[in-house]
Amino acid sequence: MIQTFTQDTLLRYVYNELPADEQRDVEQALLHDPELATACADLLLAQRSLDGLRTTPSARTTQTILEYSRTFPQLK
Repeated sequence: MIQTFTQDTLLRYVYNELPADEQRDVEQALLHDPELATACADLLLAQRSLDGLRTTPSARTTQTILEYSRTFPQLK
């Protein structure tokens, strides 16, 4: 039986968010479907790239926001 997987399912697989039975189904499909394996590899690469990005603003950005916030009247 040919089974298709959505992008959402592959993303959930990459982030280990699938139930065990679905994870096994995806892994079996990856062994037999080169296109699916390529799509999954692309998602894994994107995940690694995104995980390496900065997740906090720079000190300059924080300072700019604080300076801007001081231009508003203080509420009492």
